[in-house]
Amino acid sequence: MDLFDRLNDRMGPLGSYMDQADGYFAFPKLEGEISSRMNFKGKEHICWSLNNYLGLANHPEVRRADAQAAADYGMAYPMGARMMSGQTSEHEALEKDLAAFVQKPAAYLLNFGYQGMVSAIDALVARHDVVVYDAESHACIVDGVRLHQGKRFAFKHNDMPSLCVCLERATAITSKSGGAILVISEGVFGMRGDQGRLKEIVALKSQYQFRLLVDDAHGFGTLGATGAGAGEEQGVQDEIDIYFSTFAKSMASIGAFFAAEKKVIDFLRYNMRSQIFAKSLPMAFVKGAQVRLNLLQTQPALKERLWENVTALQNGLKARGLEIGETNSCVTPVYLEGDTEEAMTIVRDLRENYRIFCSMVVYPVIPKGMIILRLIPTAVHTEEDIAISLDAFTEVAAKLKTGYYRKLATTAG
Repeated sequence: MDLFDRLNDRMGPLGSYMDQADGYFAFPKLEGEISSRMNFKGKEHICWSLNNYLGLANHPEVRRADAQAAADYGMAYPMGARMMSGQTSEHEALEKDLAAFVQKPAAYLLNFGYQGMVSAIDALVARHDVVVYDAESHACIVDGVRLHQGKRFAFKHNDMPSLCVCLERATAITSKSGGAILVISEGVFGMRGDQGRLKEIVALKSQYQFRLLVDDAHGFGTLGATGAGAGEEQGVQDEIDIYFSTFAKSMASIGAFFAAEKKVIDFLRYNMRSQIFAKSLPMAFVKGAQVRLNLLQTQPALKERLWENVTALQNGLKARGLEIGETNSCVTPVYLEGDTEEAMTIVRDLRENYRIFCSMVVYPVIPKGMIILRLIPTAVHTEEDIAISLDAFTEVAAKLKTGYYRKLATTAG
């Protein structure tokens, strides 16, 4: 059989809806300046789907820095991987600043976050080691763990008794194999918006021997007194052994980094295949990241404005009887009951009739029968954006309860 002959039968749960979804629910095109309102299908929508937390994507200083860096360096310099020919003093300076910001001795700048996490897990653990990770970890963690040739255990999401069971099993294995244990959690879980229980996890170090890796992509820049993330927010930043974040959220750019003690960073520099065999982060992004990081440090009003909007949106949703779960971050999930067909009908109604653009999350990302409409408030959303959206979600929830969307979905089918 030819490999390609089987593709139509292996499209997966999401791909099976491609004919209905492509260009609308999947791979939609948002056009115009990155802001709280953007154009979709030629019409302005209030946009709740961009991780532009602090509004830096179109901040005047950021735009000037990006343009100047592109003019000064182009998009090619430096050529080659960091280890071979892609190292510069600017890369090193940014690493030093990032390490200081997240209160770690050293940092390693990456070209991309997803492949960086996959590669770091692959480098850190050997065959006799055991990985223990939260069951709702981001796909980059799951893919990294899949590369591990030794044992791996997933504990129930944010469930400390479940984590203890996994640590007991891991300890029993490593006591015989001579291996070590790596625990992985997230600072903020991107679907539900709840913070990882980092304080409770690090407390278990008194009972078990392990190192902790935290993916804080959604916490970096948004949580903690200085913006250093979920660890700072929970008072345990020092107990995070390896800190990771991307620039794709609060920094509104491309790139990522790890931060840890120097010997760990040196190990990653010489053993992460995704960096050894891939091009260095271009200078334009490095210079842009320096300006963005400086704004995080010197303009606390950006984070304050973000949290004013987060509080207004989340309190407004709860006041109207909408379920947002246990989020204690900027990520704002609206939980509804229904299937994928109903979810698509709801999203179409929001976009066509209310001019609200948000992302839907359905099975297999979450269990069947559940719908999440995922909202990402930013510092550039306005009071009007929030008021209009609250009214829209109130009406949509009422329609769902009457069976309106089930009837539409059945008719469309």
